[in-house]
Amino acid sequence: MPPEPHWQRNLWVCVFGSFTTIVAMTVLLPFLPLYVEHLGVADPAAIVQWSGAAYGATFFSAALTAPLWGRLGDRYGRKLMLIRASLGMAVAMALIGLAQSAWQLVALRLLAGLLGGYASGSTILVATQAPKARSGWALGVLASGIMAGNLAGPLLGGALPPLVGIRATFFLCGGAIFVAFLATALLIKETPVVKPLRARPAGLSEAVFNGQAISMLITAAALMFATMSIEPIITVYFQQLNVSQVTWMAGLAMAATALGSILSASRLGKLADRIGHWPVLSGCLAAAALLLIPQALVIDGWQLVLLRFAMGLALGGLLPCIASVIRHAVPEGAAGRVLGYSTSCQYAGQVLGPLAGGFMGGHYGMRSVFWLTSVVLAGLAVFIWRARPARARQAI
Repeated sequence: MPPEPHWQRNLWVCVFGSFTTIVAMTVLLPFLPLYVEHLGVADPAAIVQWSGAAYGATFFSAALTAPLWGRLGDRYGRKLMLIRASLGMAVAMALIGLAQSAWQLVALRLLAGLLGGYASGSTILVATQAPKARSGWALGVLASGIMAGNLAGPLLGGALPPLVGIRATFFLCGGAIFVAFLATALLIKETPVVKPLRARPAGLSEAVFNGQAISMLITAAALMFATMSIEPIITVYFQQLNVSQVTWMAGLAMAATALGSILSASRLGKLADRIGHWPVLSGCLAAAALLLIPQALVIDGWQLVLLRFAMGLALGGLLPCIASVIRHAVPEGAAGRVLGYSTSCQYAGQVLGPLAGGFMGGHYGMRSVFWLTSVVLAGLAVFIWRARPARARQAI
């Protein structure tokens, strides 16, 4: 199937839409406990529990529905899925601003994950429309937009509520997503999808879930598990380092990781287009594993910030490479379904990683989390190196 003639314009619309929706989904992080308290929850322990439930609800429902949306996109068109996601998220964000109780907040966050998935849908659209020789670069550009949203969302979440109020912040985010919906509906072009016949060729399941695809699903889950295991312990780690302004330094460390990924994603994607995705995957995983060792040994806060920035540089090209490998490894008509499963695996890692990191940090000390993550990423690097296909071995 030839690349979509308008794939570059579609790419930039997807970057804008993904940035907007990710900002909207992360903007509540700084004030989520305050909103829960505003909804009538007074007990501090209950505030924490409701905040955690509300935060994780979106990932939970999104993980369950991502393969379904990917499969429907294969059958009825990826643009239609983006229109559905942007309009659904615009409505869900506005409704979150109207919540009257904590359970309504959790239910609406579940709804947002159920109806959403714009960023994952954009990944599928870009991966299937861009020329195969430039898919790594295109997915890297999209990943930069997604990471920029992850960086800007919490910053805006700290700035907007004091200016316009918490509820109005959600309404503004809903309006911004509605603009993304209009841009998606009016600007994205897609060749009409030819619906597959009901009769499926023999061996299709084996062709879809081949060794390369399964390797990437495992890598996606393990990667997000390893990287997200650090998130819940960074603030406490800074406290143990006796750093002043702990919350500021923790936010700076998280922002440094995102900034590194933004800067490196498109460059590593371009490199992968030139030398192959498997060497870039294994090399970046090995670099990230090595960078975690000094993070377990730092004695000052600024050292950790610099190392987290370098970590972001190494991590930036990994998810685009995973998507590119899947795009190359499975039949054209099944790419959306398998990329949907990849998204579900990533969400599973995002849920399990913080749980494991919090457990390890609480029982064995904060530094043990960095050692554990280093071992996981090193094991992944070896796994990818050994799992690379024969043509990738011959190209080296």
